[in-house]
Amino acid sequence: MSNAPLVPPFTLETAKLKVKAGQDLWNTCDYNQVHKGYTADSIWRNRDKFIKGTEEIKAFLKDKWSTEKGYKLRKELFAFTDNKIAVQFWYEHHDESGQWWRSYGLEDWTFADNGLMRKRQMSCNDVKISESERWFKEGVDVNTVPISEKHW
Repeated sequence: MSNAPLVPPFTLETAKLKVKAGQDLWNTCDYNQVHKGYTADSIWRNRDKFIKGTEEIKAFLKDKWSTEKGYKLRKELFAFTDNKIAVQFWYEHHDESGQWWRSYGLEDWTFADNGLMRKRQMSCNDVKISESERWFKEGVDVNTVPISEKHW
């Protein structure tokens, strides 16, 4: 693994590393840590919610992970420029009734010079799945799961 700083301007290598660093951080489901990756005035569009600033981000994530149990996420680099990264993602979770869901989507990220995210736009669709249809089961490295169009 490279010791390259994960700040703009991104290279292919640093963009890929930034995506996986974000994925790994979100998979902790620790809103007290995750919100620190964003600028104090960061703006988000997450589905139909508009969020501004790290305190709103923290509250959003706390609420998200209080209802999305068993959350496991995979992100892959889609495209990048000097200070922007686009990712495709898949995540699974179950609700309080035990129903499993898989979410498919795209995110558009813009970064400040210090590497903190200052803008995040997310679009996503959710699909009910059964326990047997899960990709990201306990003990599975999300990065090793083969994902292709045949899985959609």
